[in-house]
Amino acid sequence: MRQLLGEYDCKIDAKGRMRLPSGLLNQFGEDKAFVLNRGFENCLVLYPMEVWEAKSAEVNQLNTYIEKNRKFKRYFYRGAQEVTIDSADRILIKKALLEHATIDKDVVLSAMDDIVEIWAKEKYDSVIDDEPENFSDLAESVFAS
Repeated sequence: MRQLLGEYDCKIDAKGRMRLPSGLLNQFGEDKAFVLNRGFENCLVLYPMEVWEAKSAEVNQLNTYIEKNRKFKRYFYRGAQEVTIDSADRILIKKALLEHATIDKDVVLSAMDDIVEIWAKEKYDSVIDDEPENFSDLAESVFAS
């Protein structure tokens, strides 16, 4: 899977459908099968199917005799749903996932590596506004190890 790029403002309609922007769709190529699930920090994550399969294989390697591994697996898979793009380039998002991410209408899609995070616009803005004063210090602490 290639590196996905971009931020996109989108809307959720009354039926829970969201149209994927063409700029993002073009990056997926012919693969239009996805899994949508809960992400960290109360966002949603859209995984291209090949990425989901790789992540699932990694998670499935965890030893389930260890309690923290079982808990992680439960949380990782909780709410996961296969989604397909309809003829209008939309995906349908389950109400439980929308509620988890406190998504009402306005969302931001943030492509990151090989996934797309889906955020309630207000939440995304507050996360991004919380940028560290010195991004250089953060980079050093992340990459110095």
